[in-house]
Amino acid sequence: MDKRQLHHIWTRIRPVKVWYLLVAGGFFGLVAVVALRDNYVTMTQLRAHVYTADQNNGDVEGALQDLRAFVGMHMNTTLASTDGVYPPIQLKYTYARLQATEQKRVNDVNAAVYTDAQHYCEALYPKSFSGGPRVPCVEQYVDSHRTSPVAIPEAMYKFDFVSPTWSPDVAGWSLVAAIVLAGLSILRFTVGYVLRRFIR
Repeated sequence: MDKRQLHHIWTRIRPVKVWYLLVAGGFFGLVAVVALRDNYVTMTQLRAHVYTADQNNGDVEGALQDLRAFVGMHMNTTLASTDGVYPPIQLKYTYARLQATEQKRVNDVNAAVYTDAQHYCEALYPKSFSGGPRVPCVEQYVDSHRTSPVAIPEAMYKFDFVSPTWSPDVAGWSLVAAIVLAGLSILRFTVGYVLRRFIR
């Protein structure tokens, strides 16, 4: 390329000032930071809705779905434990209610079993009163018919949600714009510097 062609290229790119690109990149960088913070704030609000629903026996599943959907589509919203031992979302009140319900079911069933045992053994030993064969009969019947609580898997009420590395929202596109403009400013500075040296 001769000096005339280089000069022509220089006259075309000279109006694009490096500081224009830097200012625009800084603006989009600021927008990205604000949008990322907004994503985080929204996530904490949705997480609070989950905790409130859990505590008040509300629509836990709906609140959980809203949180899961938001985290899955927005950057800077990850809810994941670093060591994998204590997941950040734990529905302890829902779990406690389920345990209480299961325990009540077991108590009701076992109470009915005891009543059935008394009737069964009375029919089997009608002439026996307190003591005698009726007591061991009741004990044996209860032991063979009683029920135990069904274990409720605690892990089913603990959740981790991971956000994407990049998301096509305001934060994501602003970040892309800031990076592109920063790259263009470096390119513009480098090309301008090289062209000025060759034109001289």
